[in-house]
Amino acid sequence: MASDKISTFTDSNFDADVLKSSTPVLVDFWAEWCGPCRALAPTMDALANDYAGKIRIGKLNVDENQHVTIQYQVRGIPAVMLFKGGKMVDQVVGLADKSVFKQMIDKHLA
Repeated sequence: MASDKISTFTDSNFDADVLKSSTPVLVDFWAEWCGPCRALAPTMDALANDYAGKIRIGKLNVDENQHVTIQYQVRGIPAVMLFKGGKMVDQVVGLADKSVFKQMIDKHLA
């Protein structure tokens, strides 16, 4: 499902790979059964190509990683959160156009 540019985040690697990352990290909270989540996958792949070397992009399965899901109060999916400097700085809940995510990312890269 995910390209080689998309990381897989879990409860066990979230702290090291997302919160302690030296670059901003875009996390797609998703589930296998979620149609809109699957529809968002090509957009995440495209963003991973567009922002290669600038930010890290990955997915976190909410069914398999309850700790992080609860910690960030994810109630609706897909939920895409941008983390920078160990903090969640922006988010988009629901299926959105690539331009919405580009605006969100660009705002925090400056």
